Amino acid sequence: MIINTGMRTDIPAFYSEWFMNRIRAGFVLVRNPYRPDWITRYDLNPDVVDCIAFCTKNPAPMLKHLDDLKAFHQYWFVTITPYGRDVEPNVPPKEKVMQDFIKLSNAIGVKCVGWRYDPIFIDSTYTLERHISYFEQMCSTLSGHTKVCVISFIDLYEKVKRNFPQVRTVTHQERITIGKTFAEIGRHYGITIKAQKGLTLHRLAWTAAAV
Repeated sequence: MIINTGMRTDIPAFYSEWFMNRIRAGFVLVRNPYRPDWITRYDLNPDVVDCIAFCTKNPAPMLKHLDDLKAFHQYWFVTITPYGRDVEPNVPPKEKVMQDFIKLSNAIGVKCVGWRYDPIFIDSTYTLERHISYFEQMCSTLSGHTKVCVISFIDLYEKVKRNFPQVRTVTHQERITIGKTFAEIGRHYGITIKAQKGLTLHRLAWTAAAV
């Protein structure tokens, strides 16, 4: 069984103490969001959990608990982008997140930590050239600490349009340029670039469980 903690919220960033309490208790109760009266109990026991998967923009609150999670196989996806507080006011500076990423990789292994650079959007501030420049800087810092980076482009849902009216669709040519350039940069730093649709968390989690 794979426990994917990242489907509804960022547990490492906001609920690390709650999660560790559930680990110590040995189980967690999950309410079905579509049927509130349906509650499922999942055992949090290394004998039945093949892997715990985390998705976060801020792994720092969980770093102090890594020793308590050693009995479990883990796979972490950490999102690191070039956006500042103008876009993500509650996310720590990317320099801090990258250093925490490195600590995480050193603690649990390079094959158990993936980097997400998404969603990619382009506007007058975060231009195509700026994305390429920042991506290379990030690859240089994270080289040797991850083997994979997953990218995706922003989907303009109605909520996104309301919150970020300045954001536009990334054009087909811009996507091709980013894909090719990122792949070349990643190859130089030993990081494989994957598109969102070409990768599943379950596949990576099973890989981590086998490490």
